[in-house]
Amino acid sequence: MGAGHAHGHGTAAGASRGRLAAVLGLTLAVFVAEVVGAVVSGSLALLADAGHMATDALGIGLALGAVTLAQRPARGRRTFGWQRVEILAAVANGLLLTSVAVVVVVEAVRRIGDPPEIDSTVVLAVAAVGLVANLAGLALLHRRRQGSLAVRGAHLEVLGDALGSVAVLVAGGVVALTGWTPADTVAALLVGCLVLPRAWALLRESLDVLLEAAPRDVDLDRVRAHLLGVDGVVGVHDLHAWTITSGLPVLSAHVVVSDEALAAGHGGWVLDALGACLGDHFDVAHCTFQIEAEAHADHEAPVHD
Repeated sequence: MGAGHAHGHGTAAGASRGRLAAVLGLTLAVFVAEVVGAVVSGSLALLADAGHMATDALGIGLALGAVTLAQRPARGRRTFGWQRVEILAAVANGLLLTSVAVVVVVEAVRRIGDPPEIDSTVVLAVAAVGLVANLAGLALLHRRRQGSLAVRGAHLEVLGDALGSVAVLVAGGVVALTGWTPADTVAALLVGCLVLPRAWALLRESLDVLLEAAPRDVDLDRVRAHLLGVDGVVGVHDLHAWTITSGLPVLSAHVVVSDEALAAGHGGWVLDALGACLGDHFDVAHCTFQIEAEAHADHEAPVHD
């Protein structure tokens, strides 16, 4: 006997579209300023930060498009709509961030032995503008970052940009005060190294979703124990939990109900109790249970766990 219990398919990302659009505008403006500043000053650190900005602008644009698509209603074969597009955007962000970091590190290493002359005044002015814009972007995304992987990715990108702007400011100050131009190359290397761990963390979490790993905050052993604690339940198998998109963890299980409970007509009550149990103890947005009699469970035992 099949049965299910479900909640709405809403996501946490939709409310962030306006903020993402504002941050995208700020990022593009800083990118243009840094490219011009890098050409005028000859600063690799500024150019590296501009490259980081360009990649982040693309990533934020992907995130904005993803959360917009995710709001489309489910229909036809797409029973969960376009909600997983957000995760694909997060993967793309991670790959782009990694690529930029590698290019910057390689170019910085190449320049270490032959650092060019740097116009520190231009570097300081542009980096200061970039830092102010990045701090504004962080303020816009700070409260929304926990609810969506795409928004979290955008927040991490802007945070990296802010740290990069600080590094460029410090390098510009060192060059202005001491004339030691390798400081610019060191700052570029630092920007590249800052990006890599953030990119890896974003990729790992996004790939976990695509590979349908159990959510990190859902302990399946605890879930099984709670389900077995419901009156009338004598077994649980085929227990699975995965994530459709940010803020939408789902779970399914085959639940064996005692013959006495089924004979007494308590199957519906057991189903309601299972859903209430999950809702009370775990952050699961959608769950499906298949109710089975004890004899049917014996039939499936050789096939399932």
